[in-house]
Amino acid sequence: MGRLNEYQVIGRHLPTETNEHPKLYRMRIFAPNNTVAKSRFWYFLQKLRKVKKANGEIVSLNIISEKRPEKVKYDSRSGTHNMYKEYREMSRTDAVEALYQDMAARHRSRFRSIHILKVVELEKTADVKRPYIKQILSKGLKFPLPHRIPKGNSKKIFHPHRPSTFA
Repeated sequence: MGRLNEYQVIGRHLPTETNEHPKLYRMRIFAPNNTVAKSRFWYFLQKLRKVKKANGEIVSLNIISEKRPEKVKYDSRSGTHNMYKEYREMSRTDAVEALYQDMAARHRSRFRSIHILKVVELEKTADVKRPYIKQILSKGLKFPLPHRIPKGNSKKIFHPHRPSTFA
Protein backbone atom coordinates (compact mmCIF):
# COMPACT_ATOMS: atom_id res chain seq x y z
CA MET A 1 0.00 0.00 0.00
CA GLY A 2 1.15 3.54 -0.61
CA ARG A 3 1.10 6.65 1.49
CA LEU A 4 -2.20 7.36 3.20
CA ASN A 5 -4.20 10.54 2.81
CA GLU A 6 -6.91 11.95 5.05
CA TYR A 7 -10.24 12.40 3.26
CA GLN A 8 -13.47 14.12 4.24
CA VAL A 9 -16.36 12.27 2.65
CA ILE A 10 -19.91 13.68 2.79
CA GLY A 11 -22.78 11.49 1.60
CA ARG A 12 -26.49 10.98 2.01
CA HIS A 13 -29.45 8.77 1.20
CA LEU A 14 -30.98 9.46 -2.23
CA PRO A 15 -33.95 11.87 -2.08
CA THR A 16 -37.41 10.26 -2.21
CA GLU A 17 -40.95 11.60 -2.35
CA THR A 18 -41.36 11.17 1.40
CA ASN A 19 -37.93 12.59 2.29
CA GLU A 20 -36.84 15.23 -0.22
CA HIS A 21 -33.95 16.54 1.92
CA PRO A 22 -32.19 13.57 3.56
CA LYS A 23 -29.63 14.04 6.32
CA LEU A 24 -25.97 14.46 5.33
CA TYR A 25 -23.30 12.24 6.90
CA ARG A 26 -19.67 13.37 7.14
CA MET A 27 -16.68 11.16 7.93
CA ARG A 28 -12.91 11.64 8.08
CA ILE A 29 -11.28 8.57 6.59
CA PHE A 30 -7.62 7.58 6.09
CA ALA A 31 -7.09 5.81 2.77
CA PRO A 32 -4.46 5.54 0.02
CA ASN A 33 -6.77 6.97 -2.68
CA ASN A 34 -10.28 8.38 -3.16
CA THR A 35 -11.74 5.04 -4.37
CA VAL A 36 -10.78 3.32 -1.12
CA ALA A 37 -12.03 6.34 0.86
CA LYS A 38 -15.46 6.10 -0.79
CA SER A 39 -15.56 2.36 -0.21
CA ARG A 40 -14.72 2.76 3.49
CA PHE A 41 -17.37 5.51 3.78
CA TRP A 42 -20.08 3.19 2.44
CA TYR A 43 -18.82 0.37 4.67
CA PHE A 44 -19.14 2.47 7.83
CA LEU A 45 -22.39 4.15 6.79
CA GLN A 46 -23.97 0.76 6.14
CA LYS A 47 -23.02 -0.27 9.68
CA LEU A 48 -24.17 2.97 11.34
CA ARG A 49 -27.28 3.83 9.30
CA LYS A 50 -29.41 1.88 6.85
CA VAL A 51 -27.81 3.53 3.83
CA LYS A 52 -25.86 1.64 1.21
CA LYS A 53 -24.17 2.62 -2.02
CA ALA A 54 -27.10 1.47 -4.19
CA ASN A 55 -29.54 3.92 -2.55
CA GLY A 56 -27.11 6.68 -1.57
CA GLU A 57 -24.85 9.28 -3.10
CA ILE A 58 -21.60 11.00 -2.24
CA VAL A 59 -22.04 14.76 -2.13
CA SER A 60 -18.38 15.73 -1.76
CA LEU A 61 -14.95 14.20 -1.32
CA ASN A 62 -12.03 16.37 -0.18
CA ILE A 63 -8.44 15.69 0.82
CA ILE A 64 -7.69 17.23 4.22
CA SER A 65 -4.18 18.65 4.44
CA GLU A 66 -2.57 19.77 7.66
CA LYS A 67 -1.77 23.40 8.41
CA ARG A 68 1.68 22.60 9.83
CA PRO A 69 2.80 19.16 8.62
CA GLU A 70 6.42 19.72 9.71
CA LYS A 71 5.53 19.98 13.43
CA VAL A 72 6.16 16.79 15.44
CA LYS A 73 2.99 15.20 16.84
CA TYR A 74 1.99 12.12 18.80
CA ASP A 75 -0.43 10.11 18.31
CA SER A 76 -6.78 -9.45 17.17
CA ARG A 77 -7.77 -11.88 15.73
CA SER A 78 -9.86 -13.08 18.71
CA GLY A 79 -12.47 -10.34 18.66
CA THR A 80 -13.18 -6.63 18.70
CA HIS A 81 -10.97 -4.64 21.07
CA ASN A 82 -10.60 -0.96 21.87
CA MET A 83 -7.07 0.45 21.94
CA TYR A 84 -5.29 3.69 22.68
CA LYS A 85 -1.99 4.20 20.85
CA GLU A 86 0.59 6.99 20.86
CA TYR A 87 2.99 7.73 18.02
CA ARG A 88 5.61 10.42 17.53
CA GLU A 89 5.33 11.39 13.88
CA MET A 90 5.52 14.49 11.69
CA SER A 91 1.92 14.38 10.38
CA ARG A 92 -1.44 12.76 11.07
CA THR A 93 -1.16 10.51 8.02
CA ASP A 94 2.33 9.37 9.06
CA ALA A 95 0.97 8.52 12.52
CA VAL A 96 -1.87 6.50 10.99
CA GLU A 97 0.58 4.70 8.68
CA ALA A 98 2.72 3.88 11.73
CA LEU A 99 -0.40 2.56 13.46
CA TYR A 100 -1.26 0.25 10.55
CA GLN A 101 2.34 -1.03 10.36
CA ASP A 102 2.54 -1.50 14.14
CA MET A 103 -0.81 -3.31 14.34
CA ALA A 104 0.16 -5.57 11.44
CA ALA A 105 3.48 -6.40 13.09
CA ARG A 106 2.35 -6.85 16.69
CA HIS A 107 -1.18 -8.20 16.29
CA ARG A 108 -1.33 -9.46 12.67
CA SER A 109 -4.36 -7.26 12.05
CA ARG A 110 -5.28 -6.26 8.52
CA PHE A 111 -6.13 -2.82 7.15
CA ARG A 112 -9.80 -3.75 6.74
CA SER A 113 -10.15 -4.80 10.40
CA ILE A 114 -8.80 -1.57 11.96
CA HIS A 115 -11.33 1.20 12.60
CA ILE A 116 -9.76 4.49 13.67
CA LEU A 117 -12.13 6.51 15.83
CA LYS A 118 -10.04 9.60 16.51
CA VAL A 119 -6.58 11.03 15.80
CA VAL A 120 -5.58 13.73 18.28
CA GLU A 121 -2.41 15.79 18.68
CA LEU A 122 -1.25 15.91 22.30
CA GLU A 123 -0.31 19.49 23.15
CA LYS A 124 1.18 18.98 26.64
CA THR A 125 3.85 16.45 27.59
CA ALA A 126 1.83 15.70 30.74
CA ASP A 127 -0.87 14.12 28.55
CA VAL A 128 1.49 11.40 27.29
CA LYS A 129 0.62 8.04 28.89
CA ARG A 130 2.89 5.44 27.29
CA PRO A 131 6.37 4.93 28.77
CA TYR A 132 8.02 4.28 25.39
CA ILE A 133 6.99 7.81 24.32
CA LYS A 134 7.80 9.39 27.74
CA GLN A 135 11.41 8.25 27.53
CA ILE A 136 11.86 10.28 24.33
CA LEU A 137 10.52 13.46 25.97
CA SER A 138 13.27 13.84 28.60
CA LYS A 139 15.48 16.93 28.37
CA GLY A 140 19.07 16.45 27.26
CA LEU A 141 18.32 13.20 25.44
CA LYS A 142 21.46 11.87 23.73
CA PHE A 143 22.10 8.91 21.50
CA PRO A 144 25.73 7.92 22.11
CA LEU A 145 27.63 5.91 19.51
CA PRO A 146 29.75 3.59 21.68
CA HIS A 147 31.33 1.49 18.93
CA ARG A 148 33.05 4.05 16.73
CA ILE A 149 36.21 2.88 15.03
CA PRO A 150 38.66 5.61 14.00
CA LYS A 151 39.53 5.47 10.32
CA GLY A 152 43.31 5.99 10.78
CA ASN A 153 43.92 2.76 12.73
CA SER A 154 42.28 0.30 10.32
CA LYS A 155 44.34 -2.23 8.39
CA LYS A 156 44.14 -2.39 4.64
CA ILE A 157 41.98 -5.25 3.43
CA PHE A 158 43.01 -5.10 -0.22
CA HIS A 159 46.49 -4.54 -1.67
CA PRO A 160 46.96 -2.43 -4.82
CA HIS A 161 49.33 -5.01 -6.38
CA ARG A 162 48.90 -8.66 -7.22
CA PRO A 163 50.90 -11.06 -5.08
CA SER A 164 53.99 -12.57 -6.66
CA THR A 165 53.94 -16.37 -6.77
CA PHE A 166 57.53 -16.64 -8.09
CA ALA A 167 60.20 -16.84 -5.40
